[in-house]
Amino acid sequence: MTLIKSISGIRGTIGGRTGDTLNPLDIVKFTTAYAKFIGGKKIVVGRDGRISGPMVRDVVCGTLVGMGYEVIDIGLATTPTTELAVRWHEADGGIIITASHNPRQWNALKLLNREGEFLTAADGAEVLSIAEREDFEYAEVGELGHVVKDDTMNRRHVESVLQLRLADVEAIKKRHFRVCADTINSVGGIILPELFEALGVDYEILNGECTGEFAHNPEPLEKNLQGIMDKMRQGGFDLGIVVDPDVDRLAFICEDGKMFGEEYTLVSVADYVLSEEVKVKSEKSATAKTLYTVSNLSSTRALRDVTEKLGGKYTAAAVGEVNVTTKMKEVGAIIGGEGNGGVIYPESHYGRDALVGIALFLSSLAQKGMKASELRRTFPDYQIAKNRIDLTPETDVDAILVKVKEMFAKDPDAVVNDIDGVKIDFPEKWVHLRKSNTEPIIRVYSEAQTMEEADELGKQLMQVVYDFQ
Repeated sequence: MTLIKSISGIRGTIGGRTGDTLNPLDIVKFTTAYAKFIGGKKIVVGRDGRISGPMVRDVVCGTLVGMGYEVIDIGLATTPTTELAVRWHEADGGIIITASHNPRQWNALKLLNREGEFLTAADGAEVLSIAEREDFEYAEVGELGHVVKDDTMNRRHVESVLQLRLADVEAIKKRHFRVCADTINSVGGIILPELFEALGVDYEILNGECTGEFAHNPEPLEKNLQGIMDKMRQGGFDLGIVVDPDVDRLAFICEDGKMFGEEYTLVSVADYVLSEEVKVKSEKSATAKTLYTVSNLSSTRALRDVTEKLGGKYTAAAVGEVNVTTKMKEVGAIIGGEGNGGVIYPESHYGRDALVGIALFLSSLAQKGMKASELRRTFPDYQIAKNRIDLTPETDVDAILVKVKEMFAKDPDAVVNDIDGVKIDFPEKWVHLRKSNTEPIIRVYSEAQTMEEADELGKQLMQVVYDFQ
């Protein structure tokens, strides 16, 4: 497996030949390049529960010490916890050791700026350039850095969620929710119980031991979640909650064992936030500013629909958290995120955060007095087919995307968007092809009124790619 180097960091499998996978030499090189780019004195390091996490952490921390940095090691922590910790420690940056939803053999370095947000494309490119040049200089012996451990960040993260203006803690406590959560043998098993206890939620955790031995494929998709879905069908729970290994993605399961829909995590939370903000807006002035929401091009149209229904305005961004947050800042969005279950709520921070999503979703359920299945039926019903095409080293992705764009450029019913791969919008459906930043694949997402129609549209475009190859 080729080491994947992108503006968001480096990612690869552990073990194997040097240059082919994520190994200590690469970790040292990219950590050094990042430290040189940041040019500060203090960096926060956090990791998920992966088996390789301690090894990667030791190499990262040792390298930063060699560069003269004070390293704040917050230990086992979610991605959003680490992002917040950068701000709370007033650090110059942060490194998150996680491969997110990838299987157990993967790991990665995700790089943060002093705001606790992912590096911009330009900054990420500069780090890659520094790494390639290997023009490194380490600290003299008397100027070596040191490591400080801080195990308080999980608790502070939970406390910050409870303090959010729209987190209705009292309403949640009065509902006496009982939830079942699958934390996929990673850091969710550490922090979610703290959140549930603070919210007065009764809970049962599946795969709660933080061993890194994932009980199933860690991507929170329906095909991987039969265990918790079966558990929910047995009854006794109001809601099923699923997170990925670094707890920035969030999926819900209804009380009847059916998927709420990963795409609808953001839709439901945004609907709640917008509704609450509309109340405030009407109380203040009819001329108050427009309420904006943002998601990426591969996310469901349902967010646009609920936004416009409540008088707001929806804007799309290129795929990638930094692209979404950049667009959110540009338009002043009150909420945004990605259709993979990523909720970004600026009142907390500009990062996907499952804890924030859980608190806001439970607040909505509590205030409305609804079951999860009832809430789901209040939203527009679209179906997204998520397919992929595995790439070979010989695949010319750019040429393929140009070919697809040319095919639909003259179609009067098609609107072609090429800011991120190629997205083709039709009146009742859409399809989006783009090269993944994290895996050697082309992602093919398509949406329509039925799964059959969505899948058929995606397969049509996939065949174009196969024919071209």
